[in-house]
Amino acid sequence: MPTQLTIKLLQAEAPNFAKIESKHAEPSLFGVTDGKAVGTYLEHKFQASLQSRYTYARGNSARGIDFPELGVDIKITSIRQPQSSCPFKSARQKICGLGYSLLVFVYDKHDDPNSNACKLDIQHTIFVQKEQTADFQTTLGLRKLIGNKANREDILAFFQERMLPMDEVEAETLADEVLRNPPEIGYLTVSNALQWRLQYSRVIEQAGKVGGILRLV
Repeated sequence: MPTQLTIKLLQAEAPNFAKIESKHAEPSLFGVTDGKAVGTYLEHKFQASLQSRYTYARGNSARGIDFPELGVDIKITSIRQPQSSCPFKSARQKICGLGYSLLVFVYDKHDDPNSNACKLDIQHTIFVQKEQTADFQTTLGLRKLIGNKANREDILAFFQERMLPMDEVEAETLADEVLRNPPEIGYLTVSNALQWRLQYSRVIEQAGKVGGILRLV
């Protein structure tokens, strides 16, 4: 019987996969510049590796994330522009976090014209716990305001300055919540859009240095 996949097993398997894949020459991606195609290739290969040895519920577009039972989503990005998109649910994600953890593979792609194949050198494999998936500047700013004895109006003004996509009722509710329970510092850069744009430069810099950002390899 296959073993039930856990977060610890996932964290152990990810760097093993990264090490093996970084040495693999892949002809089908030679000359490919589409980051989405590269990400799809790596994700499917990682999932196939896991499914051969573990049992788990695999996510789909309806369930939103790759490992719904574990509360983890895979993000694959190039070191040259470490970012990806993410479904927008509400503005509170920018303050309170996405609501799930991230397993981030950061690769550098090298094409070899002699072999007509490429290698995907996975330079960073990082696990971001869900508590640290909010926006860095937003959470840092809120904590500074609260440390300086901000009131509800100060928090609402801050929301307006940062143009957070929320209506007045949601803003007031969230301001009260923030005052009662200041947010954890997040380490993503989360840009406002119809889909969140997540940027990982700070995560790469801080992995292994701060709580909740684990450098797996």
